[in-house]
Amino acid sequence: MLRATLALALILSLAACGTRLNPFNWFGGDREERIAVTETVAEPTDARRLVPEVVDLAVDATAQGAIVRAIGRPPVQGYWEAELVEVAREGSSITYEFRVFPPLTPTREGTAQSREVIVAASLSNFDLAGIRTITVIGAENRRSVNRR
Repeated sequence: MLRATLALALILSLAACGTRLNPFNWFGGDREERIAVTETVAEPTDARRLVPEVVDLAVDATAQGAIVRAIGRPPVQGYWEAELVEVAREGSSITYEFRVFPPLTPTREGTAQSREVIVAASLSNFDLAGIRTITVIGAENRRSVNRR
């Protein structure tokens, strides 16, 4: 009887993995949209540029809220001081711009993987209240994830 109960509990817990009951599934996979963005400066003192391409976006649940993680791919190595800058919070969505400084001296192109820049932003449960969509904008594309 104990084995049957344990087997049933295991089956039910595995069945919940792909549902909204699992807090690690709150945000689904990202989707990409190609866009043409006119470069604007988020703040008068922020001279960073938009990263040319956002190649990945993920939202990882934590006990205190979530971590928004994005990967950008600039054209050459050496881009630095990347940050997700919040530019809009309207209704049920938050929009970030992926901003980064270009290299100070000419650098090599290198492989695509060696050029990747990873950046993250933390959102508290209070910040996430009512949020259904998170979008990260680059110069050539934008990626967004929707809450399930």
